[in-house]
Amino acid sequence: AGVLRGKKVRTTISRKAVAAGDRVNRQFVAERPDQLWVADFTYVSTWRGFVYVAFIIDVFAGYIVGWRVSSSMETTFVLDALEQALWARRPSGTVHHSDKGSQYVSLAYTQRLKEAGLLASTGSTGDSYDNAMAESINGLYKAEVIHRKSWKNRAEVELATLTWVDWYNNRRLLERLGHTP
Repeated sequence: AGVLRGKKVRTTISRKAVAAGDRVNRQFVAERPDQLWVADFTYVSTWRGFVYVAFIIDVFAGYIVGWRVSSSMETTFVLDALEQALWARRPSGTVHHSDKGSQYVSLAYTQRLKEAGLLASTGSTGDSYDNAMAESINGLYKAEVIHRKSWKNRAEVELATLTWVDWYNNRRLLERLGHTP
């Protein structure tokens, strides 16, 4: 009466932590630097395949405090952006808000947030409005940098991202930074 199949074998072990609750509730405002950070990443098509670009933004001034370009979506990629932000800012008690992407709810990432004294926060699954500020930065980045040309490789995207982040943080027109026409 047919072939009996063997037991399903589990070949991977989930490295996912329990996702944190939403401490932000779409209120992307901060009264001081390093009170609230938002994080997300996006992808860029190159001649050699996709690369991924992660940003961590301080909500107070809309400043990019950490970023990384990678050929892989592994957790280490977003951890590198976090380490850059931690090194640059040395925050304490900062709320770190992200979506529920596997990288941001991984054990390694959530443990690093805890070690650094950051308070994890995640929006609901599949709702871009719950991380609207980070999504907005991704949109600006793509409109101002990525969609303007074809990209050969990761190195080319990385150099363009470095240049854009410097401009975005230091020279863009933004009243909060005192940069007005």
